[in-house]
Amino acid sequence: MLKFLSVATVAFFAVSSAVNAAPAQVLGEYGDWTAYYYQDGTSPVCYMVSAPKKDEGKYIKRGDIYAFVTHRPADDSFNVVNFVAGYNYKQNSKVTIKIGDKTFNDFFVDGDKAWAMNVQTDKEVVEAMKKYGKMIVHGTSHKGTETKDTYSLNGFSKAYRTISAKCKKQK
Repeated sequence: MLKFLSVATVAFFAVSSAVNAAPAQVLGEYGDWTAYYYQDGTSPVCYMVSAPKKDEGKYIKRGDIYAFVTHRPADDSFNVVNFVAGYNYKQNSKVTIKIGDKTFNDFFVDGDKAWAMNVQTDKEVVEAMKKYGKMIVHGTSHKGTETKDTYSLNGFSKAYRTISAKCKKQK
């Protein structure tokens, strides 16, 4: 329940920052992932979110940590993967994602968030997330602290199917 409340809080702040956005609605909880939907004006936005099962690093204080996948059909934007680190990343550092036998280094940082550098990386990361059971995210804080966050991918595929059904590609 605590996880749900924390994720719901993140969802509220993510949604409240969007202009003309209605409050997010939970579409479902699937294993370790929760799927959400909201209207941004007349456009639907669907996303799914999870917190890591394990976070490691020699830090004293760290905020909330999350992984997201977002669909914005009105912008023809699907499978956007991003991470919230719970700290500001070291400027110009890279985030590395390991999923099964795949490693992804094409992520850039902006403040406390990391994003894929291109649509192809987003697509490949999502496909790997569907196949494997865990994901490890390595990052470096602005103070130089190395972190390792381990996410469960249990429920990822069901949550993904849910947001994809709700936010279908528009013609």
